[in-house]
Amino acid sequence: METTDSPAPAAGVRVLDLSRLVAGNFATHVLADYGADVIKVERPGKGDDLRNWRVDGVDVYWQIYARNKRSICLDFSTADGRRTLLDLCRTAHVLVENFLPGTLEGWDIGPDRLLEANPRLVILRISGWGQTSMHRRRPGFGTLVEAMSGWAYLNGHPDKPPTLPPLALADMVSGLYGAASALAALRAVEMSGGSGQVLDLSLIEPVFSLISAEAAKVRLTGATTMRSGNQSSHTAPRNLYRCADGGFIALAGSMQSMAERIFDAIGRPELKTSEKFVTNDARVANRDELDAIIGEFVSRRTLAENIAHFEQANVTVGPVYSVAQFMQDPYAIERQAVVEPAGDGSGSIPMHNVIPRMRGVGGSFRAAPKLGEHTAQILAECPSAGQAAER
Repeated sequence: METTDSPAPAAGVRVLDLSRLVAGNFATHVLADYGADVIKVERPGKGDDLRNWRVDGVDVYWQIYARNKRSICLDFSTADGRRTLLDLCRTAHVLVENFLPGTLEGWDIGPDRLLEANPRLVILRISGWGQTSMHRRRPGFGTLVEAMSGWAYLNGHPDKPPTLPPLALADMVSGLYGAASALAALRAVEMSGGSGQVLDLSLIEPVFSLISAEAAKVRLTGATTMRSGNQSSHTAPRNLYRCADGGFIALAGSMQSMAERIFDAIGRPELKTSEKFVTNDARVANRDELDAIIGEFVSRRTLAENIAHFEQANVTVGPVYSVAQFMQDPYAIERQAVVEPAGDGSGSIPMHNVIPRMRGVGGSFRAAPKLGEHTAQILAECPSAGQAAER
C-alpha cells in the first residue's frame, strides 16, 4: 500500500469493538484500514473467539481482521469493568457489539446507559435475528441465516442438496453493511449536531438483500427458482466450461451484444438469428443446449488457448483459478491485491489490501494486537477509566 503524508480518511474516529468472531470484526477492520482508532475490548484471559480460528497453529483470521487495531481487556461482569467501558464511551464515536440481544441490558450497559455517557455515540448492534424479532433470544450464526434466507436453497446443482458457502458469507456481508451504516450515522450526527443512533443489524437481512429479486420472481410467477449449478436463471450464456487440459474458463454473455460476440467467436454466427437464441429469454429457456454448443468448442482447446482466443474476440472470459494461482497472476501482482504486512514477530502472512483505494491516501498496516496489549496505553489516554482493566 502506498505511503503518503495525507491523513487517513477516518483518522480521529474512535471505535470501541466489543464484538466476537467475524461480522463485527469485519465491520471494524474496514474502519481501521481507513485510519479509525479501533479498540478491541476483549475478555480477560480469553479474548475474541476469532483468535482460536487457526491454520497450522497460526491465528490467520485474527491477523487479518484485527490488523490496525488495539486491544484492551475488560470484564463486564464486574462493576469496575462496566464503569471503565462507560468512561471509554465518552471519548468514542462508534461502539460495535454482537452479544445476544438483552445481554448488555442485563449488565446495565445497554444503549440507554451508553448514550447517557455519550449522547452522540453511534451504537452498531449485530445479532443473528435482530433486536426486536420473535427469534431475538435465539443464537444465530451465519450458517443458520444462510440456510433460512434462501441463499443455500439457490446454490448448488439441481440434482444435489442445497449448498452453503465455504466461508462466513453472512458475517462478511453484514460487516460491510455495518461499516457503511455506522459511517452514515456518524455523518448524520456530525452534520446535524444531534443525538447518537442505535443501529439494529441482523445477519439474515443482508444475505437476503443479495437475492431479494427472487421474492419478485415468486410473486410474479408463483414459482421458486431451482438450483442451476453454474448457470444463471436470468441470463445466458453463463457457465464454467472445461478445457482440453482439464482447466476451466468462465464465460458470460450478460448483454445482447456480448452473447452475439460469443456466437461469432465460436464460429456459429447463425445462432444470432436462431429463434432458440435470438433473445436473452430464449437463451435462458434453451441454456442447456447453448452450453453444450459452447462447451464443445471450448473442450477442443487448452485453457491458455481459450483465454487467448476469446480475449482476441473481445469476449468476457476468465480462468477459474485457485487462490494460489490468483496470487501469482500478473494482474494481482500489479494491482497489489495481496499484501504481506509485517507480522507480530512470528512472520508475515498474505492478506487482502485496503478496499477500495483512495487517491492521495495511503498508509501502512499494523499487526493484529496481542491480547490486552494496549490496556495500559488506552487507560493512560482515559485517566478517568481507573484501573478496572485486566491483562
